[in-house]
Amino acid sequence: MLRSSVFVCLFIGVLSFYNCNGKDKDTLNICFTGDLLLDRGVRQRIENTDIDLLFSNVSPLFHRSDAVVANLECPVTEHYAPINKHFIFRGEPKWLFSLKKAGITHLAMANNHTYDQGREGMIDTYKQITDHKLIPIGFGFNHADACLPVLIEKGKVKVAIFNSVFLPLENFPFLPDKPCICQASPTDLANAIAAYKMKYPGTFVIVLLHWGYEYQKVPETSQRAEAIRLIESGADAIIGHHPHVIQTIEYFNHKPVIYSLGNFVFDPKREEATKGLLVRLSVFRDKASLVGEEINIKDCIPTIVKEYLIKE
Repeated sequence: MLRSSVFVCLFIGVLSFYNCNGKDKDTLNICFTGDLLLDRGVRQRIENTDIDLLFSNVSPLFHRSDAVVANLECPVTEHYAPINKHFIFRGEPKWLFSLKKAGITHLAMANNHTYDQGREGMIDTYKQITDHKLIPIGFGFNHADACLPVLIEKGKVKVAIFNSVFLPLENFPFLPDKPCICQASPTDLANAIAAYKMKYPGTFVIVLLHWGYEYQKVPETSQRAEAIRLIESGADAIIGHHPHVIQTIEYFNHKPVIYSLGNFVFDPKREEATKGLLVRLSVFRDKASLVGEEINIKDCIPTIVKEYLIKE
């Protein structure tokens, strides 16, 4: 059964033990962040100061990692065609340069805001991401391609990242033969992971999920059932976002399930949403370790305030 994890504060010197400087050829270090927004209050912050300031407190950590995966909570395009939905975002393509400069390498697109500027805006977002030498996850020119994993390799260590959104998408039709983000169901995703693990048994599989309920600090029972199914199918770790708050971290079969990282670069409207979690995953040849970096968000800027060893 799933069990809540115990957070143990790291002592000075433990970071080197987990090889988070990215120089160990036998260890692949990946950092994961929660929601990265480039509109609304964040847009105002960028226009009034300097976008590089948003990442100034976290970029040293990012540059010590082999890869940094952030959930891009908006389309990034000059294409303006807002669809009919409650919250509609859009970031400027030129800002992607600063994401790259800060050390971010991958952007998850399977969420409920990538399509805010319609299908053409979503396609252009993909183009802008790749043009800025960043790697998109969870997008494809048809649904089958959108749900293919992205592989990150270092030496003999391989990590495959699947990215799907489990939320219903507001006023956006599911057209599997058109460019889209991955909306694989828990069943389809479990089947895809099982098939992938059968073909590549030595690859560490991470599932990025946009799921859950906003501002709810514990996951739904249905999410736990979905997590169990994905782990049993071969997932080695599950990392989620969307609720805008940090949620429970649990283990099943010794595999971590991080239900929500909360916000990263954001303009939180509630006090509980000013805290987020960066997770640093170190994958060795035959095992992995997790370190959590708790962040506070003030004036849209995340600052690391505490480090945790995430243990079962």
